[in-house]
Amino acid sequence: MSYYKIFAVAVLGALLAGCPATPVPDPEPTDTTYDGSDSASTDGMDGFDGQGGTAIEDPFEQLGTVIYFDFDSSEVRAADQDLVAAHAIQLNENSYTSVRLEGHADERGSREYNIGLGERRAQAVRQMLMIQGVTASQIQTVSFGEERPDAMGSSESDYARNRRVEIRFTD
Repeated sequence: MSYYKIFAVAVLGALLAGCPATPVPDPEPTDTTYDGSDSASTDGMDGFDGQGGTAIEDPFEQLGTVIYFDFDSSEVRAADQDLVAAHAIQLNENSYTSVRLEGHADERGSREYNIGLGERRAQAVRQMLMIQGVTASQIQTVSFGEERPDAMGSSESDYARNRRVEIRFTD
């Protein structure tokens, strides 16, 4: 009977010895939603200039936040490269800010293929931002594939609106 107790303690000890002391982070971020309600307010950063309540303009407000792609492509169009460069400049100037790149696809193709295509699109934008100096810690990527369409319909213009990467700013 005592051999069973010794064996049980030995097995338990071996299992506990194999567990890491600190949790290992996931290599890829998980899908989370950001509704803006958890943004913290600090002095000088609360949307007012401190001189009678005049609102300060958000530096990202002027920039577009959607990058569109051609059918079955993850290459950023030449027309959208300036937009990505403008976001890179803003992110480099505001190192406290980070972005989540949400990749999307139209409904054509299998669900698995579209998840992969959305990920490739988000990674293409991520790579362009990083080439221009944005740190990897400022960028998260997630793919929704065909699950969150911008346009409901089956016309080519609806499909074109759904082939995109959305840039979502987080603090």
